[in-house]
Amino acid sequence: MKKIITAAFALLIAAGMSAQITSVTPSATKVKQYDAIFFEVALTGEWENPYLQEEAALDMILTSPSGKELVLPAFYKDGESGAESIWEARFTPQEKGKYTYHFRYTQDGQVVSESAPATFKSRRSRLQGILHVRDNWTLAYDNGKPFRGVGINLCWESRTEDDSKFFSDLHEQHDRFNFDAMLPDFAQNGGNFTRMWICDWNFPIDRQDGFNNHRYTETTEYMNESACERLDHVLNLCEDLDIKIMLCMGQGNVVADHAFFTCPDAKTRYRNYLRYIVARWGYSPAVGMWEFFNEIDNVQHNAPDGVIPAEYIVAWHDEMSTYLAGLDPFQHIRTTSISHRDLEGLNDLADIDINQKHIYNATHVVPETIDAYIAKHNKPYIVGEVGYEWDWSKNFDDFADGMEMDFRRAFWYGLFSQTALTPMTWWWEWFDEHKTIPYMKNARLISDMMLKAGKGDFQKFQTVKHDKAEAYAVRCGKTTFVYVYNGNEDVLDNISIEIGKAGKVKVATLDPENVKLTKAVKMTSDGTLTFENLGLKHWEEKVFVIK
Repeated sequence: MKKIITAAFALLIAAGMSAQITSVTPSATKVKQYDAIFFEVALTGEWENPYLQEEAALDMILTSPSGKELVLPAFYKDGESGAESIWEARFTPQEKGKYTYHFRYTQDGQVVSESAPATFKSRRSRLQGILHVRDNWTLAYDNGKPFRGVGINLCWESRTEDDSKFFSDLHEQHDRFNFDAMLPDFAQNGGNFTRMWICDWNFPIDRQDGFNNHRYTETTEYMNESACERLDHVLNLCEDLDIKIMLCMGQGNVVADHAFFTCPDAKTRYRNYLRYIVARWGYSPAVGMWEFFNEIDNVQHNAPDGVIPAEYIVAWHDEMSTYLAGLDPFQHIRTTSISHRDLEGLNDLADIDINQKHIYNATHVVPETIDAYIAKHNKPYIVGEVGYEWDWSKNFDDFADGMEMDFRRAFWYGLFSQTALTPMTWWWEWFDEHKTIPYMKNARLISDMMLKAGKGDFQKFQTVKHDKAEAYAVRCGKTTFVYVYNGNEDVLDNISIEIGKAGKVKVATLDPENVKLTKAVKMTSDGTLTFENLGLKHWEEKVFVIK
């Protein structure tokens, strides 16, 4: 982002203090609501490590047009202790009108310098803002527009050496499996929500070496700027493509053992890790959710010093989710995930907004699993990973039909269940190789129709399960959507669906080959519609739109 040079603001500096803020330079003179403005701050301070807030911290203190006070952490960019250094604050105004702000520099826990108050105005725009929980079915932008996520996992870019027994050559293709290639293709095929990891080989923001990835540069610095710049770039790309990310933060460049979840020093380190993430990337509407851990139950049971008691992990999530809620002025959605083992109390934490699990070898249980967790914990639920097979030691080509069937079915189970995201399939390289990903356009077409018809409201009123088929129906406004799936060997020709209203209706069918609806057919209903001559073979499905 280009900087517009401005005169340094007047400063209020405590008498006798050597540490001081010397200038504040905004990136723009005009600001749009829901658009980013960056502030470059020059200051002189003393520290051993400027990334540790207990030694040095810069915060932007804002008062919004509605009078709400916001505290935005800034992050260190460059400079030496005792000399001039450069810091940056990244802000996205979520309100329209005049903001008042100043910067506060803290050293060793004491406020030592503050800048003079200044203002900027945020003017109305057509941008939409940041996502938040709306209800069990949908999320919503700051401007109130409802959102449902359609997508798959794109958790990392190609690795230098991949450990897949059958597909390492595929996974290591750097020209195909990099975000600059994958994300435009994902968006073109209807994807609007995906999931990415911060880990040893992908966005290793606090790792100095040993990346198993050619994209990152070794460093002796506390934070790895090459990784941070890569995440900057990918978030900018996602903003341009209107893609939202569930950013899985993990534990950073340390071992997740007993001490990680209980030791005060380890918790202090993690709070600083979160602070840097929020300061640098919290401004971005491309961040759809913060995810603390991928499959925390696997972390629990595979710790190097033995199984970690569940109460330690749950208490840690309670503490860190509360800290993140207070740290993040934009209030992004917070989540964490399990593989298949629940940790008692984890699903009931106040500052975890959405509960989540991953389901493999059992996609058929997705709808009932979502319903059961929502009923038990009264909180929205998502399936962050789903797949026909989890075991990467197997050759997926041996059961390709099952893999591709499962890919399709996960989208429809999501759209016809009370969840804000379609369950996100894993093994993105394999599906790309098999040219399966374009099918996602069909799910996005129906999802957009559902949101438009009901203005974000959904009524689930019919589920049919018998020995011949499964059928799910939801009503959005005056339009009813029906999904029929045949999981049996016999051809399915007829099925009846209760739609609750008698009279004449128009019924169109999804044409997945051309990503459109067929011409609507007039039918008469006595409250139940019977679809005949379906000819649904094993593992085939139909989607109907009834008006």
